[in-house]
Amino acid sequence: MKILREFFFFGISGVIGFLVDTAVLYLLREYCGPFIARGFSFCAAVFVTWLFNRAITFKQKRSGMKPKNEFFSYLFLMLGGGVVNYAVYSWLITAYKIALENPVIGVAAGSIAGMVVNIATSKFILFRKDAGS
Repeated sequence: MKILREFFFFGISGVIGFLVDTAVLYLLREYCGPFIARGFSFCAAVFVTWLFNRAITFKQKRSGMKPKNEFFSYLFLMLGGGVVNYAVYSWLITAYKIALENPVIGVAAGSIAGMVVNIATSKFILFRKDAGS
């Protein structure tokens, strides 16, 4: 039951991250283009999902690190899924005009592709200790 709870809340975190990612991308893409804007939007989404995951998804697990170090570890781990995410996004916006005109398509496809890597690294590497340990 505990694992279902974690998957459920990780999914909620993903939706929140997707919304932040998309919003920041749409705000910045006219100023710095769809590729650089996506780098900023990804970082914003990572920050928001880290806050949510440490407070809710994995609240009964701890990394044993200070919050600043935990965030940078989380960011580093999310880069695995982020590479997959960004690759799918980049491929779609360069290959399909509709994805370039509507980058939310690339963000959504990339987010789904990177999610498996991200939950595995969060659960099994960073948030692996019980809170009481």
